[in-house]
Amino acid sequence: MPDAWLEIVTRLSLSLVVGAAIGLNRDLRHKQAGVRTNALVSLGAALAVLVVMPPGQDDAHRVDALSRVIQGVLTGIGFLGAGVILRDPVKRHVTGLTTAAAVWLAALLGVASGAGAYLTVIVALILALVAIVFGGPFEQLFRRKSASTKSEMPDDSAD
Repeated sequence: MPDAWLEIVTRLSLSLVVGAAIGLNRDLRHKQAGVRTNALVSLGAALAVLVVMPPGQDDAHRVDALSRVIQGVLTGIGFLGAGVILRDPVKRHVTGLTTAAAVWLAALLGVASGAGAYLTVIVALILALVAIVFGGPFEQLFRRKSASTKSEMPDDSAD
């Protein structure tokens, strides 16, 4: 039984750490869903998985239950993510999509942590942080390059 307890603590701790890592980026950028929100989302998702698939027990007959838990987590997290998305109809601008995606990802990292998929969680976290940290500057660079290319192109509207 002590091995099962250690496995539970490890899975829940990993979920908390990866959710907090995603949330730290959002916090540093002064977004709505930060460290606490993402850490709790990830921890909650891991807990939901652990309830139906505790370590040390036969998991074969629990696959269907796990599928339903994952579906429930994804449905529920959609409502939380929708709460951070704001639309300005006057400016025709939407904000909060990256934060909503981060909350969604934190939930899935929690699910994977709860399932004990350690390598998958670590690789996904690294890739997510690369996308979050470098995605914005890459988008800005692309927009600048795209705008300069458009301004250099001849105007065919006169034809």
